Amino acid sequence: MSDEVLVERRGAVQVITINRPEAKNALNLAVAEGIAAAVDELDESDELRVGVLTGAGGVFSAGMDLKAFLRGESPAIEGRGLCGITQSTPRKPLIGAVEGWALAGGFELLLACDLIVAAQTARFGVPEVKRSLVAGGGAALLLPRRLPYAVALELLLTGEPFSAERAAAVGLVNRVTESGAALKAAVDMATAIAKNGPLAVAATKEIAQKTTDWALAEGWQEQATIMGPVFASEDAKEGATAFAEKREPVWRGR
Repeated sequence: MSDEVLVERRGAVQVITINRPEAKNALNLAVAEGIAAAVDELDESDELRVGVLTGAGGVFSAGMDLKAFLRGESPAIEGRGLCGITQSTPRKPLIGAVEGWALAGGFELLLACDLIVAAQTARFGVPEVKRSLVAGGGAALLLPRRLPYAVALELLLTGEPFSAERAAAVGLVNRVTESGAALKAAVDMATAIAKNGPLAVAATKEIAQKTTDWALAEGWQEQATIMGPVFASEDAKEGATAFAEKREPVWRGR
C-alpha cells in the first residue's frame, strides 16, 4: 500500500489517513487505491469492526488532484466510485474525522461515511458549479437524501463553503469538537460501536441504507429477511446470556 494512505489498527477500529498534506490531501490514483484496499481489509477482517477516515496535516481533503487528472489519472475505482467508497460503501460502519477543509471530492468522500465528526474549525464545500462543473462524485445525488432539499440545493447551487457549526445544525455532522480533537472523538465513537454485536451492526446499517429505496410495506419484508439470520445467530444467544449473567459479551461474528 502507498505511503500516501496510512492504515493503523486501534483495537477493533481501523484508522485510514490520507497522507498528502503537502498537496492538501488531494485525491489521486494512489490515494484511491489505498482507501479502496483499506476498506476491503475492514470488511474482510474478523477483528476490525469500524473504520475511521481522516486526513493528515490539519486538512481532510481539497478534492481531486488536478495535476494528476491532467496526467490522465482518475481517483475513481471502476464500479465503486471515488476512492472505491462513494458508489459501493463498506459493509461495516465508516466515520469521517474532519480537520480543516473538505472540498469537492473530499466532501463527497464524507458522504460515503455513515457518521461525521468535525473540529469547530472544519470547513466544507461543494464548489463545482463555480467552475461550470457538476458534483458527480456523489454530492448532487446524495446531499438531497441527507439534508432537507432546500438546504442541499443551497449548498450545491451556490458553491459557497459552510462551517462545522452549520453542518451540525442541518444534521450532516454528528459531533463538533475543539480544533485537533476530531480524530480522537471519532475513534471514541467507533470504539463504542465496535463493542456491539458485529452482525447486528452490519444488518442495522444495511437496513438504514436501503430504507429510502423501499416502499413501507416492502420495507418490513426486506428488513425481516436481513435481520432474521442475526436473531438466529450465536451472537444473539451470547448477547442475551451475557446480559443475564451480568458480564461483557464475547462476539464471534456468527
